[in-house]
Formats: sequence, structure tokens, C-alpha cells
Amino acid sequence: MKLTTKGRYAVMAMADLASFSKERPVSLTEISLRQNISLSYLEQLFIKLKQKKLVKSMRGSQGGYTLERPASQIKLSNIFIAVDEEVRTLNCKKDSKKGCNNKLIKCNAHFLWDKLDQHINSFFEKTLLEDLINKRLK
Repeated sequence: MKLTTKGRYAVMAMADLASFSKERPVSLTEISLRQNISLSYLEQLFIKLKQKKLVKSMRGSQGGYTLERPASQIKLSNIFIAVDEEVRTLNCKKDSKKGCNNKLIKCNAHFLWDKLDQHINSFFEKTLLEDLINKRLK
């Protein structure tokens, strides 16, 4: 399965933000320290999360980030999409005529990986950020 640190860190940072931003904006430095993620990496992720309207920023000494909408309205798949992450179990392109091993036919396990891919992406589509922070994963 392909899930890069970009996707994992974005979910971790958003879960942290959802947990700690209820009373005040949260700085990226705080998230960086709690989650052990590089501050410069978080800055890159939050630019994308802000562009996709998942977070909003506030300037000033008490500034930081908050969620743009409630955690109950943010799917994990929204987070992956925002940071250009694609969760895949297939090596080949789904609609390509070429197979996983660059032959003209698909490998004999292609349909297994395709089905797994569908299950994983369905899980991320159904799971809300709120479910993650409340540990209610289905």
C-alpha cells in the first residue's frame, strides 16, 4: 500500500488541531512538538489544507490555526485529497490497459489489490476526523 508521510502527517496534524483548537487557535510549533513533525513540513501541509478550506489561520500573538468547519464534517479522504495524497494498493493505473508489471495483461492478483483499494478508500471516505479523535473507528 502506498501512503506517504505527507498523508500520514496531514491526518496526524489535523487530529491534533481538532483536539486542541476548541478554545483557541493552535500554532504549528505546538503541533510540531506534540506530533514530532518538522515545522517546515507542517507549514507546507497547512498551505494546502488552507487552500482546500479545511483550516483557517489567524494572525497575531494569539494566532494560529483552527478548523474551517467542525471535525464532524471533515472526512479523512478530504485531508488526503487536500495534500495531493493518493492511497493506492495497485502499482498500475486503474484504467490502464497495461498491467502492474508493464506487460499487456494485468497480474493474476490485480483484482485482489483493486478490491482492497476500494475498501481502503471507502473507509477513508466514511471516517470523519471526529471519529478519529474520539477513537470511534468502524
